[in-house]
Amino acid sequence: MELSSLSLTELRRLKGKVETEIQRRSDTAKKDLLKRMQKLAAEHGMSLNEVIGQEGSEKAAPAPRKAAAKPAVKKAAKPASVIKFRNPENPAIGWTGHGRKPQWVIDWLAQGKPLDALRVDAVAAA
Repeated sequence: MELSSLSLTELRRLKGKVETEIQRRSDTAKKDLLKRMQKLAAEHGMSLNEVIGQEGSEKAAPAPRKAAAKPAVKKAAKPASVIKFRNPENPAIGWTGHGRKPQWVIDWLAQGKPLDALRVDAVAAA
């Protein structure tokens, strides 16, 4: 196969196929080797785990991983935001005062009304 005659797209497609085949063959070789090692250990009256030093487990040793997995880091939970402003037409809709202003707040301010009139304590008092 003459690689210089292939287009860039064809080369990329070929590269993907080659990488897939390499991975498939590698996986097959690992499985075959594991089976042969288990059979050899069984011929000597042992399990593979006993041979590699894992006496407590009867399960076969897992195949080695490519890269060590990083431990998951848990982030501290954020407290729920407190609603500071309520829509006077629909009190079920609120706004914390952070981020973009909702359209109903923009409309309210466009009418020349003060933002403080939408505060939760102000709406509750009204």
